[in-house]
Amino acid sequence: MKYRNFINENIKVSILGFGCMRFPLYDPNNNGSIDKEKSFEMLKYAFDSGVNYFDTAYTYHDGQSEVFVGESIKKLGRDKLYLATKMPLWLCKEYSDYENIFEEQLKKLQTEYIDFYLAHSIGENSYRKMVENNIFDFFDKERKSGRIKYVGFSFHDNLELFKEIVDSYNWDFCQIQLNYMDENYQAGVEGLRYAKSKGLSVIVMEPVKGGFLSDGPKEVKDYFIDLNKEYSMAQWALKWVYNFEEVSLALSGMSNLDQVKENIKIASEAEANSLNFKELENINKVKDFFNSKTKIACTSCEYCLPCPEGVQIPSVFSKYNNAVIYDRKERYKKEYLSLIEEKKDASLCVECGQCESICPQALNIIDTLKEANNYFIKEKP
Repeated sequence: MKYRNFINENIKVSILGFGCMRFPLYDPNNNGSIDKEKSFEMLKYAFDSGVNYFDTAYTYHDGQSEVFVGESIKKLGRDKLYLATKMPLWLCKEYSDYENIFEEQLKKLQTEYIDFYLAHSIGENSYRKMVENNIFDFFDKERKSGRIKYVGFSFHDNLELFKEIVDSYNWDFCQIQLNYMDENYQAGVEGLRYAKSKGLSVIVMEPVKGGFLSDGPKEVKDYFIDLNKEYSMAQWALKWVYNFEEVSLALSGMSNLDQVKENIKIASEAEANSLNFKELENINKVKDFFNSKTKIACTSCEYCLPCPEGVQIPSVFSKYNNAVIYDRKERYKKEYLSLIEEKKDASLCVECGQCESICPQALNIIDTLKEANNYFIKEKP
């Protein structure tokens, strides 16, 4: 297992972190029904192979991940690993919620302290609300008490906001989405380097884009086979992330033992700045192939919002693009149906043209909204 510096030179973390959000289940329709025997086998194999960073959250597996992880790290040895969990900002209406949820987490995890504690999934609204609720005072208090060793945040919003948040507090680390298809998405590579320049350690989540980059058509697979037929697509996705020296570790939400073994193999070999010209070139060709299937070049800048009719235009386009690019229509159809329930879907467009008049990309929004709705629904239910 390879290790990199984290926070400071006294902490060495495995470059593979175990994301505890996709454990195998007894009942596929019950996300809280963790198969503890299979899941512990995975955790122990990872631990015995050198993985020392385990990441959970209050809401993972319907609240059961923290319970199971608490039971498991007690068996593995609490002082032999690093534990990370997160504050669910969307459940916090006032300062006392931070205190109450944190106390609950300590009990569920059967620990007296958390090594790495994150404000979970910060976006524009949740950031403003947590500042208003004085979350930084909570962090300062628990840091001083020793019950939180290091403070960070996980992020899902635009680059400008990311930089503002980085500069807003004495953070130790941050967690961003990054993979070879998302170089310029959310914080992206620029955010990675900005955070590092400000002294933050950086954790990468979704290095395989939620599994989307673990499989592909023959054209894509051939690019990777040409490099090394022994490596899977998922392993190449991890190698791309590990190539950045600014990355301390990559989290992977593994759901079976084979995935654990596959990821550990790469995490035992990968080095920063190790990909050669041909490897980077072929990965860019894969990226170009996927991008060539993009239906509309929406950057999610949100200049088109609010739509007078309530259509969530960037969200519609994101689901349409991902469904086509990665051949995941059924998955994104379910998400599109949720937009219909929320009365934010493309069928509500009345072709007023406001969005097209202000779109900085000059996109054909109206016609593509029709295409997206027809692709998922054919007609409004």
